[in-house]
Amino acid sequence: MFTGIVTAIGTIRETSDRGDLRAVIACPYDPAQIAIGASIACSGVCLTVVDRGGSPGDGWFAVDISGETVSRTAQEMWSKGRRLNLEQALKLGEELGGHIVTGHVDAVGRITACEEVGGSLHLAVTTPAELSPFVAPKGSITVDGVSLTVNAVDDHPDGTCTFHLNIIPHTAEVTTLGELKTGDGVNLEIDVLARYLQRMEMLRK
Repeated sequence: MFTGIVTAIGTIRETSDRGDLRAVIACPYDPAQIAIGASIACSGVCLTVVDRGGSPGDGWFAVDISGETVSRTAQEMWSKGRRLNLEQALKLGEELGGHIVTGHVDAVGRITACEEVGGSLHLAVTTPAELSPFVAPKGSITVDGVSLTVNAVDDHPDGTCTFHLNIIPHTAEVTTLGELKTGDGVNLEIDVLARYLQRMEMLRK
């Protein structure tokens, strides 16, 4: 379980094919504080640590990424040199600063606008039609592992929608969101509460 509050940016140092894709991710975490088998969200994807090493501030951890995960996440996400938003799993008693995030990607969205507005970064993200019912103004959504609040939603005749985000300078600086450009794909996870409400509504019909 995660909160969508990014605690570090990691960089994919190397990848190898072992049936599944193995990625070694450089990070500033203390490897002594990373347990084998622990969960780390990597740009919104919950992955299991299978190895780790290095030193505090210059650590690394390795994860295995299934073909299913690769197919359902943003294209080119698992390439060497790619920067990833990292969050270690929530511990009992820690502050829930964002919202409840599972680390399961629901769909890949597309950045359709990216511009500076009033000192902040305005992002417009277009979603597949199946995700549109779960996106609401002032609701929560996770974009590449970052907990964000939806400012507005534009619905389209084909069932897709475009939602708008305001990224303050601090968030743009401490995550990879400030590096996004028009046309980029992003991992989306809907609010878990919206998921259950939609299911309840379906069962009533």
